[in-house]
Amino acid sequence: KAARLRQNAAIAQLQTDLIASFWTDDVTICRGLGVQLAGKAAYRKLFTDDIASPGEIIYQRIPTAIDASALWPLAFETGTWEGHLGKSDGPVVIRGRYSAQWVKRDGRWLIRAEVYVALDGAGPGKEFKAAP
Repeated sequence: KAARLRQNAAIAQLQTDLIASFWTDDVTICRGLGVQLAGKAAYRKLFTDDIASPGEIIYQRIPTAIDASALWPLAFETGTWEGHLGKSDGPVVIRGRYSAQWVKRDGRWLIRAEVYVALDGAGPGKEFKAAP
């Protein structure tokens, strides 16, 4: 949980290098509206593009449960996520639920996979399009 909260802080401060330091090189993601990406470079570009775009959305993950395996260096996280307009305390324009797979490597917990599902939108968030 501490790693997730540190990554949230990096997201709020728009620190893409620090954000990316929480992912494995082969991280995969399915975004809230269905876009899928593979690899740290592609995921990092997604954040860089979001930050550079007008009306940027700052995402926050709120973990509700984290289960760590007693047998393997793996953990499963579930929670809710929110996209805030312009800054981390701006209005919420999109939200939903997520899950993440974490792997412990060299003493650090890293995100190997994330799946987000958008469930609600407001304001400009209602105009976002789902992937086919």
